[in-house]
Amino acid sequence: MQKDEKIKFVVVGAGHIGKRHAEMISREDEAELVAMIDIRTKEECQAERFDVPFFKSIEELIISGIEFDVANICTPNGLHASQSLIALQEKKHVVCEKPMGLSKDNCEKVIFKSLQMSKNVFCVMQNRYSPPSEWIKSIVEDKILGETFMVQLNCYWNRDTRYYKKGGWKGTSDLDGGTLFTQFSHFIDIMYWLFGDIDNIQGKFADFTHENSTDFEDSGFVSFDFVEGGMGSLNYSTAVADKNLESSMTIIGSKGSVKIGGQYMNEVEVCNVDGYEMPVLRASNPANDYGPYKGSAANHNYVIKNVIDTLKGRTTATTNALEGLKVVEIIERIYKVRNGQLGL
Repeated sequence: MQKDEKIKFVVVGAGHIGKRHAEMISREDEAELVAMIDIRTKEECQAERFDVPFFKSIEELIISGIEFDVANICTPNGLHASQSLIALQEKKHVVCEKPMGLSKDNCEKVIFKSLQMSKNVFCVMQNRYSPPSEWIKSIVEDKILGETFMVQLNCYWNRDTRYYKKGGWKGTSDLDGGTLFTQFSHFIDIMYWLFGDIDNIQGKFADFTHENSTDFEDSGFVSFDFVEGGMGSLNYSTAVADKNLESSMTIIGSKGSVKIGGQYMNEVEVCNVDGYEMPVLRASNPANDYGPYKGSAANHNYVIKNVIDTLKGRTTATTNALEGLKVVEIIERIYKVRNGQLGL
């Protein structure tokens, strides 16, 4: 690709996140939004401000002959892998919203196709760009906390009938996949990014308030060991009343302890390390605002910039396809424990 050539993007799925992708692409001088795709009309998607052709499917786009370099997959979870495969088969790069798929097997098929076609798959894990995440990554890598003893990840959010609307895809087993896939995979990604893989998984799960709105649990206590040493726990719920409570990570190390918290893991609450002075971090971006409920940090501008810089040869993917697969695999293994499949 020529250095002065604009990278042409199409956005597949014109919901809230798809429109955010389109907006971030439109703001980049080295990018061009050339099409959007959704099974609804442009008017139904409220995407009129994007003055580009609008298609019902990827196949319809391909038939049109419009040239593009990257397909941003922003559709329901259960469609991510299959739509990524279609784009890769056309020799296009892929930006895939979380999760990369709903099974390790589907993710492996995407990785195989990307290698076969020599194309990139970028997995959207925008929480890696938040200042507390960047800071915690540096002190873990530099061994400032010493040996890792314990890690506790707490994710307590509100997701009620304002979110799980009748007739929608959210809450369904085939298109949503589960609470950990849709709500908390960003935080599992941060944990994996910092400490690697887990084993010896045990768990306890419950459905307190979503019996009539989802096909799966809303809460769980999960414990495990890290393959590289130390033990951890994940405690999560979407049964919190009214609004989100917290997303936090507490790390106990041999040289000190830290906690990053707030509603979206966007604040450093504790830094207790002997002889270490906490730096001043840049301000975090606000959370994605969906009206009555909130999501993770609005860092998609960094995601799109990373795609451009990677394809222009300036850097590498912030979250590559293998990392996307590992997050899915970890969630899949937790859910096998939930479903009573032992030996993990």
